[in-house]
Amino acid sequence: MSDRANQSAVTRIARRRALPGHAEQYEELVREMFGLMRRHHGFLGADLIPPETEGGQHQVVVHFASEDDLARWDGSAERREILARMRPHAEAEPEHRRLRAIDEWFLGPSVPSGTQVPRWKTAVVTWLGIWPLASIVLWLVAPIWQDLGLPFLLATAINVVLIVGAMVYLVSPVLTKALRGFLTSSR
Repeated sequence: MSDRANQSAVTRIARRRALPGHAEQYEELVREMFGLMRRHHGFLGADLIPPETEGGQHQVVVHFASEDDLARWDGSAERREILARMRPHAEAEPEHRRLRAIDEWFLGPSVPSGTQVPRWKTAVVTWLGIWPLASIVLWLVAPIWQDLGLPFLLATAINVVLIVGAMVYLVSPVLTKALRGFLTSSR
């Protein structure tokens, strides 16, 4: 298996504040940058999230197929040129944060960039959340579907929706907050 096959997609978020009265020009240059990115291998997409209030930070979210693809974009002459053209319209250099989707779920936006959760820790925390949820659903809810005579696949689909919903909205936020030290520790 190649190194490329072992790499997962990467997302980078850049936060930057446009100078007062320059937001329109800054956003236009960001959209131009997206067009340049489209020409680069591994580019998967990008989004511009304008500030909620005037004077707030713009967020630029870019997705590349691998760290190598993102590094090639970062080292490109096109990127250097477009960033130079953005400087007169922005307060400072952008603040960057890289993450994988699973990191965002387990870490949230307040963890420093470059922090990644080892897969085995992700598995442990996921198990800690799903095992009790699955046990509760199978003990309390599954018999209801059986009494109603629901087909097995439909009952299973409903159970999975309940487990995933509870995991994402109730259990995961509590577990990740309680286990943040475990998730982000280097050992």
